[in-house]
Amino acid sequence: MKKVLIVGSTGYLGKYLVQECKRRGYWVRALARNPQKLEELRDSIDDLFVGEVTKPETLKGVCDDIDVVISALGVASSRTDEKISLEEVDYGGNKNVLDRALSASVKKFIFVSFIISPAYEPLEITRIKRMFEQVLDTSGLDYCIIRPTAFFADMKEILKLAQKGTVYLLGHGNYRGNPIHGMDLAQFCVDAIDRQEKELPVGGPDEYSYRESAELAFKVLGKQPKIKTIPGWPLNGLLKLLKPFLSKRKYISIQFLFTAMQSDALAPKFGTQSLEDFFRELVEKK
Repeated sequence: MKKVLIVGSTGYLGKYLVQECKRRGYWVRALARNPQKLEELRDSIDDLFVGEVTKPETLKGVCDDIDVVISALGVASSRTDEKISLEEVDYGGNKNVLDRALSASVKKFIFVSFIISPAYEPLEITRIKRMFEQVLDTSGLDYCIIRPTAFFADMKEILKLAQKGTVYLLGHGNYRGNPIHGMDLAQFCVDAIDRQEKELPVGGPDEYSYRESAELAFKVLGKQPKIKTIPGWPLNGLLKLLKPFLSKRKYISIQFLFTAMQSDALAPKFGTQSLEDFFRELVEKK
């Protein structure tokens, strides 16, 4: 039986990874700084390790007896502590875990990054992700980098706008992508344990433009679509002017959002979950 460590286990993707590994019969250790967030998953966790990825002294033993590390650290992160930078978490945190993995003779490290796109290359978040990817590549450890498109969780904002009455889109709204549900992505990541590729791009089973996603949200709500577009270039310029007045974390997040809404994000299709069903589930929970 393989033993798997899930890093970022309390995040959007991490919880699905815990469940999928247990479903397949793996022994699961979950790393968390706040174990209360995993109470609902205790039946799927064999060992709960409490530690802080930005504090390497708290990670002693985290990789002992582990065969595979899957890191979803930094994916759709809910962390809001402005005192901890994205670089400290996405690069530093992952590197601290990698160091432990190397000392513990872990066999494979799976890292969930994001899709390669020319539009994303100038971004600060891309620089941070690439820093860790380069360290992973030269570590000597077997690895796989998963490159997903957008997540269904990111599309919640479109549904929220539709519920308020109007969806605002940057640019013309016709950029396309195939976002993926966390459950499908978790299955793909766990599949990678036994695959040989070093990089694997992946998206969901269906393509949508942002406009089509907005129309779908209104359809689920039973409302007539009301969609307005906003030219992207003035906001891009405004963001540069505001950079000195924003925290680095907030600037990086907004920069990524603006870029994502004004570029295509397509990858090989995988999974079965539909965006329409996802929207319907969110509406029914209200």
